[in-house]
Amino acid sequence: MRITIPHKMNKSTARERIETRLHQLLSTYGRYLSEVEHRWEGDRLVFSGKAKGMKANGTVDITDNEVIIDGKLPLLAKPFEPRIKRQIEKEAETMFRT
Repeated sequence: MRITIPHKMNKSTARERIETRLHQLLSTYGRYLSEVEHRWEGDRLVFSGKAKGMKANGTVDITDNEVIIDGKLPLLAKPFEPRIKRQIEKEAETMFRT
């Protein structure tokens, strides 16, 4: 699943918004997750975790004018991919609206 969201901010501000929202989501939903890992490699966030025994992982790349989310869902979650993608797009567009 690949999602590209345009932005009009510098990379540092985009990264701060991602980091802030990630911490908010982990505070709210962290009790439902296990094996959660995330780390920055330059302008790329690498993440992974499990929910209800299903593992998901991926990356978030920040470019000068886009945020590119590339995630891999487990096979059992594939039927929900369109709904998951819409929710991520909605959330990201709100985060990066200037």
